Amino acid sequence: MEIVNVTNLIKEYANLRAVNGISFSIKQGEILGLLGPNGAGKTSTINMMIGLSRPSGGHIRIDGIDAVKDIKKVQRIIGVIPDENNLYDEMSGFDNLCFAAALYGIGKKEAVRRARRLLEEFNLSKAGERPFRTYSKGMKRKLTIAAGIIHDPRILFLDEPTTGIDVESTRQIRELILNLKKQGKTILMTTHYIEEAERICDRIAFIVNGEIVKLGRVTELMENIEGEYRLRLQLDSHIGEVKEELENNLPNSRMEILGENSCMIISKEPMALSPILKLLDLKGISVYEARKIKPSLEDVFVRVTGIGASKLKEEGVGK
Repeated sequence: MEIVNVTNLIKEYANLRAVNGISFSIKQGEILGLLGPNGAGKTSTINMMIGLSRPSGGHIRIDGIDAVKDIKKVQRIIGVIPDENNLYDEMSGFDNLCFAAALYGIGKKEAVRRARRLLEEFNLSKAGERPFRTYSKGMKRKLTIAAGIIHDPRILFLDEPTTGIDVESTRQIRELILNLKKQGKTILMTTHYIEEAERICDRIAFIVNGEIVKLGRVTELMENIEGEYRLRLQLDSHIGEVKEELENNLPNSRMEILGENSCMIISKEPMALSPILKLLDLKGISVYEARKIKPSLEDVFVRVTGIGASKLKEEGVGK
């Protein structure tokens, strides 16, 4: 059952079209990831869906409600976790959660119960009475997520949930997101981490320059490069000087030099190892290791978008 439907969504700022007619749907209990670089239109899309920005065109329906005409009704059933922490530095973690609950009209007794439960669930009980400003980045991110779900929303919007935090906190937050899915939550999340999208999301949409260029499950996305075969070789010497000659002897193949003594042979058809070993042996090059490499989601993303995965990683560090 589809609980979110976005059709031909457009957002324009002066002479810039940040979102260019995108369409997608999300099934109940599903995690859909918007994967793309900074400036691709991910946050603009979420902002229109949660009522922070009005669309220039298109339609949004959330749980059967027109989210453009009746956003107040939608906001009662959604939870929003922005890319920046939005809680109060001087208030304790516990008080921040109680305050967030009060904003949704939850009574004091119930707010206290929910705050205590979430602090325990998110492993923040010991820090609950401390000011929010004393929390680490990872702890702040976890409390921000807790505040976003204290009213038990059906649908969650997470904007770059693990940007700028340490490895252990990233692992914990990814586990929290998967636990929320197990509880039946429907989740739309943005990320520029390919590995994160692959691990967490049921389906992934590649978004570039305000357009969704590919959407599907990982297995469906991988179909982009089916028929491509890869063989990684670890050698006893550099292969650069004979690269062109070897490629000429390997029809429908190309070679990428990965390091000083390693290379990848990429072919449009299955490769037999023995002819390659013989070719290299004739050139006085021995092979220490040969491994067939399956295509990765990163390969698909680069192929479809033309954007190197290294660019996404650099943006993650710099954000």
